[in-house]
Amino acid sequence: IGESIPPGTRFPLEMARDADAGSNSLLTYELTSSPSFSLAFKESVDGSKQPQLVLERALDREKQSSFELVLTAVDGGDPARSGTVQVLVNVSDANDNPPVFSKSVYGARVAENLPAGSLVLQVRATDADAGSNGRVSYFFGNVPDGVRLLFAVDSECGEIRTIDPLDFEETSEYIFELQATDGGGLTGHCEVQIEVSDENDNAPEITILSLSSPVPEDAPAGTVVALLKVRDRDSSENGEVSCELSGEAPLSIVASSGGSYKVVTASALDREQAAEHRVTVVARDRGRPALWSSTELVLEVSDVNDNAPVFEEAAQAEYTVRVPEDVPVGSILVTVTATDADEGLNGNVKYS
Repeated sequence: IGESIPPGTRFPLEMARDADAGSNSLLTYELTSSPSFSLAFKESVDGSKQPQLVLERALDREKQSSFELVLTAVDGGDPARSGTVQVLVNVSDANDNPPVFSKSVYGARVAENLPAGSLVLQVRATDADAGSNGRVSYFFGNVPDGVRLLFAVDSECGEIRTIDPLDFEETSEYIFELQATDGGGLTGHCEVQIEVSDENDNAPEITILSLSSPVPEDAPAGTVVALLKVRDRDSSENGEVSCELSGEAPLSIVASSGGSYKVVTASALDREQAAEHRVTVVARDRGRPALWSSTELVLEVSDVNDNAPVFEEAAQAEYTVRVPEDVPVGSILVTVTATDADEGLNGNVKYS
């Protein structure tokens, strides 16, 4: 801290992190007693409080060139847990202007399919000092680890670029802090807000929740034979899905609530005409271009005893046989044959 910095100046300190939730993660901060410094807080957009070191009285490097303070963070659990960090304050000569960003908040909106290495935005900070005290370098402030894996900041020009492709479905917005540091160690801070816009990069996903197969051939029209769940991870039109059936089958698909669909019989079934029906469910979103996926349903039709036996000589109502009167007992007079279109026991024919 430059010795010419006026009392009341605030310096952001490192925020503590607590992996617990609820009251167990509520943090309070304490600073070792010092007549030259006190502790204040700045509330962030997300409601968290960032500790700030406040200069209470003018410094004189010739009388005291450094201060050693301890910042303690205490959570709200019972029993409480705490962590400490040492704050070393070095008093420097005449570097009395910290870097100042041109904006307090920088914002950008980028597509999730932005190639790695693309420019997202550029920040700029100026320092009124001369020489190394006025030379500004840019760094990440207190940011989540995931931000450092996706973005990089150029320390010299303040450009923020992507490292890896973004994914709207994973995170749709990034808010983090950048700091500008001059050659004398003074820092300025700004907030960066990056909004990720959705691209149609996810095809619909079809899940078969249930399939009633086989279904009896006398099932009435409208019988539910399958339940489907269709999900598209994209948003807006990119995530709006419609379903249809492809193939010749007496089936239809009906939309239900929550992205579910019912496949129902559209007319009466007849196992003797078709013992199996194959149909393809096609799900298509409204993106441009549209993405689609499909899955095949195989519906077997079980037999019902709905066919009577039919004699092969069905055209004649009776059989006429001429037999000599002295025919021996036990002689075969005539053979008749009947068939039944049903299967299994329903198709076994007996004569009487």
